[in-house]
Amino acid sequence: MAENLTERQSKWFVTIREGLERETGKSLADWVAIARACPETKHRAQLKWFKENHGLLQNRASIVLGEAFEHGKMWDEPEALVDTLWSDPASRAIFDAVREAAMALPGAVGTARKGYTAWSRKVQFAALRPRKGGGAILGLAVPPEDGLEPAKTEGWSERLMAKIVLESPTLSATLKALLAKAADRS
Repeated sequence: MAENLTERQSKWFVTIREGLERETGKSLADWVAIARACPETKHRAQLKWFKENHGLLQNRASIVLGEAFEHGKMWDEPEALVDTLWSDPASRAIFDAVREAAMALPGAVGTARKGYTAWSRKVQFAALRPRKGGGAILGLAVPPEDGLEPAKTEGWSERLMAKIVLESPTLSATLKALLAKAADRS
């Protein structure tokens, strides 16, 4: 997974894992045993169960669940995540165009997630998710101006303040410039 993370993200994951026992009194193996006893089967329900029953919040609980269950292994196969998320051919074409533009920026790292794909340098500067009914929504770490809407209710980083609906894989020069501006801010 390390090749899909920035240096800062990799360090953060190591810090979370290393601090788990010190801060909770239980080792990762202890938490994995607890996770396997969870009556819930869906990830969000498991996260809620951990918080309500053990006080373990989302980031730590996600790491534990990733160790405990096969569904956590998906992060080790980012292209499989991409293929699953971007299965619609028209949306996939948009994704491919945005990925090409984002990865052409110096120092960019792409990270596949279950619900969206993100690009970072030190921190996240863009994210793209499929849109119901076709197309995609691009979030950018720039103010909501230049034809962009505020990204108030999106589930990606709060750094991404603006969004735009993309209906075509053809990216305008203006959109590529906004992508570069967002990357420069990260």
